Amino acid sequence: MAAEDRAVSVSEALGLAKRALESVRLRVIGEVSEFTDKPGYRAAYFTVSDGDSAMSCLMWREHYETSGVLLRCGMLVEMTGHFSVYAPKGRMQFMVRSLEPAGEGRLRVLVAETARRLEAEGLMRPERKRPLPRYPQRIGLVTSPRGKALHDALRTLERRYPLAEILFAGVTVEGDQAVSAIVEGLRTVEKADPDLVLLVRGGGSYEDLMPFNAEELARAMAACPKPIVTGIGHEPDVSIADMVADVRASTPTAAAEAASPSLEELRSALFKIARLLGRALRHRVQGAQHEVVVLQGHPIFRESTALLGPSAQRIDRIATGLHRVLPARLEQDRHRLRYVQEGLARVGGRTLQPAESRIARIEQDLKRLGRAATGRALERVNHVRERLQDLSPEGILGRGYAICFSADGKTVARSVRDVSIGDRVSVRLSAAMLGCLVESAEEEGSDG
Repeated sequence: MAAEDRAVSVSEALGLAKRALESVRLRVIGEVSEFTDKPGYRAAYFTVSDGDSAMSCLMWREHYETSGVLLRCGMLVEMTGHFSVYAPKGRMQFMVRSLEPAGEGRLRVLVAETARRLEAEGLMRPERKRPLPRYPQRIGLVTSPRGKALHDALRTLERRYPLAEILFAGVTVEGDQAVSAIVEGLRTVEKADPDLVLLVRGGGSYEDLMPFNAEELARAMAACPKPIVTGIGHEPDVSIADMVADVRASTPTAAAEAASPSLEELRSALFKIARLLGRALRHRVQGAQHEVVVLQGHPIFRESTALLGPSAQRIDRIATGLHRVLPARLEQDRHRLRYVQEGLARVGGRTLQPAESRIARIEQDLKRLGRAATGRALERVNHVRERLQDLSPEGILGRGYAICFSADGKTVARSVRDVSIGDRVSVRLSAAMLGCLVESAEEEGSDG
């Protein structure tokens, strides 16, 4: 009998439905509307919907953890699996085998992973955020040359702070080349040495925002030596560039306002400083006037002798004393000088003669000793001279000896081996040189 021709139990009916559903494998895209993941559960339970229908899903714990996806409500996911039936409750559910973010959801997961990695490296730490200069003179601006963001930023800077010089780098902010273009724009502006940099763009979709979530741009911003203010017109989301920036504003206009002081605030501050300076100057002038009045009442400015009078009186007293004392002292010195001169005259005649006699005797003694020492020295010199003369070659030749030089005239012939029969030799006498011819040569004591 066919199954449809007989009645079956509920369990059999659910079993038939389960086997039929499990044979159908699908790839499903939906938005997570409910999610339950409690500690100790063997599976993660969630619901996906497309706005018109909802579907209960189950994913076993090991499959969920292997996927690396952290589900949350509102997330768009793409799943593979099959339907099944939970028999005790008679409830159909989709058994998820694999899971990954879909569309914008996938992008958000990638951005979140990049942000976590950069945050772990410290690129987003509050302590590395630099304060903005209060009155910047040069402001760098990096944005699209055709977007509304450029006009908003320039209009705001012109209105609030027209004193600043704008250094503009026009770059593309969307598409595959946007990241490298923005990084190059930042480096170009850096070379112009601004006081701070504005990095802005207008609104757009989340996909349009992706260049500002690039890791390359985040590292270029962190390496920039100048403070950076971001104004990315995508209010619901915060990009990685916003997290790394020193100051984050929600729009290009807000970024320009954050980077520039208000002209009215500046004018008010200058007026306040002017008032304080005026008050300080008035107090200083009043104090100087009081000092002048006090000085005018001093006696030295009323009477010319008040300052020099005491000193003049002291000079007069000293002059009087000198006139009284100096003549007497000079007279005493003249008497003392005459007494010394007379004493020298009496003593000089008696003391000079014995001194002259002693000098004459000493002179004679020195001459006698000098002659004796000189005579002995001359004797020694003559003796040495005679001895040297006896030993010198000339002395020997003078006693009848001769020196024979070989044929070259330079080498002394010391034996018959130094000459040969027929050689011409030179013979040196005491006062002459002879040229001789060797006819015979024999050693003393030899036979023949």
